[in-house]
Amino acid sequence: MTDDRAAPDGEQLTIEDNPEARRYEARLGDQLAGWVDYGRVQSRLVALHTEVPPEFGGRGIASALVRRVLDDARATGLTVSPRCPFFKTHFKRHPEDADLLASPSPETRPDPS
Repeated sequence: MTDDRAAPDGEQLTIEDNPEARRYEARLGDQLAGWVDYGRVQSRLVALHTEVPPEFGGRGIASALVRRVLDDARATGLTVSPRCPFFKTHFKRHPEDADLLASPSPETRPDPS
């Protein structure tokens, strides 16, 4: 599935899932402008890292990547484990996406003792 959006400066932003590389890739024209590395654990997508090279910064590319990942997760019934700080911040700022947050697994919950 391809997601074409206009970047704020009018350039065409294309976002695609590249499952072989386990990452979503954002491109402006033929240039790789950002990506989200992820893993899959059963019905969870683990968002590991979001990166936008400095020359593409300030154009909303990271936010568009996060939105695409979350839209795909919602459409396919996945939940998301945000290991990436950018995803963690998104969930704090957008409570409307809380339904996508994966419950902490027993091995990642704090020990009550």
